[in-house]
Amino acid sequence: MPDMYADFKEQPGDDPDDVLFNTLYGVRTIQLNRPKKYNALNGSMIRKIIPRLKEYQKSALASIIIIGGAGPKAFCAGGDVSQLAKDIAENGETGQATSKSYFGLEYKLDHLIATYPKPYIAYLDGITMGGGVGLSVHAPIRIATENTNFAMPETGIGFFPDVGGSFFLPRLEGFLGTYLALTSESLKGVQALYAGVATHYIDSSVLSNLTARLAELVFKDYDNLHTRLRIIDRTIEEFNTGLPHNEPPHLAGNLRLAIDYCFHYDTVEQIVSALEKERDSPKSPSQIKEWAKKTLEKLGEKSPTSLKVTLRQMRLGARWNTAEAFNREYHIAAKFMRHPDFVNGVSARLIHKPATKARWEPDTLEGVSNDDVENFFRIDEGEESLDLLTHGLDYDRNPFERDLGLPREEHVEEVVKAKALGRRRIIETMVEAKEGKIGVKEQVEEVLGRRAGIDGEGKVVWKS
Repeated sequence: MPDMYADFKEQPGDDPDDVLFNTLYGVRTIQLNRPKKYNALNGSMIRKIIPRLKEYQKSALASIIIIGGAGPKAFCAGGDVSQLAKDIAENGETGQATSKSYFGLEYKLDHLIATYPKPYIAYLDGITMGGGVGLSVHAPIRIATENTNFAMPETGIGFFPDVGGSFFLPRLEGFLGTYLALTSESLKGVQALYAGVATHYIDSSVLSNLTARLAELVFKDYDNLHTRLRIIDRTIEEFNTGLPHNEPPHLAGNLRLAIDYCFHYDTVEQIVSALEKERDSPKSPSQIKEWAKKTLEKLGEKSPTSLKVTLRQMRLGARWNTAEAFNREYHIAAKFMRHPDFVNGVSARLIHKPATKARWEPDTLEGVSNDDVENFFRIDEGEESLDLLTHGLDYDRNPFERDLGLPREEHVEEVVKAKALGRRRIIETMVEAKEGKIGVKEQVEEVLGRRAGIDGEGKVVWKS
């Protein structure tokens, strides 16, 4: 009988201390321990984490899993793509095969997290990018701090937003996911909460106390996963230290309307054209003009191939469930390993010191044909599928988001249309429904300001 965990056995050269595991009553902690490398994820770390997660899954004593990063700067700055690019540059097809194998391991771990049957909590304390996003964003509970710096920077290195980006980015509000995917725009601190990337926000100074408090929780045997997560949710709110002073949602109001308008198109050329109109229109507010100008500059620095593949990924991924998202990304990643933009992009941005301007092939949007893009999504005959570690637990939409995250637009719309209430009472109703959860008031105010109006009787009405 084949050993399904053969890929996860220690290999020569693996660092025995790049991941640290600890036990505190019912809590099991996983600490990424490469602080000098910003906890960049490599194969050695993946080979340690997967068997431990499977072990914790079977253990009746393991109630909660918490993952975090060592050092003050990063949770995890991404996968160790510099080494992959060097391997491809030096070893050609052999390096491409090694890189594909790495991504297969990484996606198996990310999918395991996405379908994990026990409470899994991620502390997004510090830089959280690329591979670090895969380790965190699929968790039902994701805690941002004042140090959080979230981004998916792949289009700038000749790659695409993988690690399940096909699944979670299209499911962010409106077209925020498309905007973040194409531009590599970062979300800092509490902005990760408002955008839906994080489910909670607390100060980093209380994380250790929170871990100790979570270790005190005792669940009943008949408590299902949803019940346990709700108990954890209320426990996290005990450590509410308030929102940062004078820091409302950034991707809000007119800017959010501009993002949804410009990034709803299905071709990059149309998105660029919409941004140019916003930049040049005398009717555009100065804030939007400046945003459009900077966004065009950002897109101009990215790989044209990556931009077009990523936009197509966002549209298709909205229909993929978790298993299909990781499986399709596995094949897309293999195609990128054979494309010159990956090695060129990683070398220019991450290997050369100081960073240089990448040389893209082709270097214009016009040079990337529709067939070039579709080729990334074709599964070649005889190409194997990703052998995922869990089955039967996949979903089309995160089953915990409504209970644990901030209210989404659709939830605000439901309340507005179901109840003829004034603005203040709408906000109070939704804050009460979330038991006073931090950020709800600010989120609902932003949505009402952008999507609702007031009728002659002072009642809130939803704008179609």
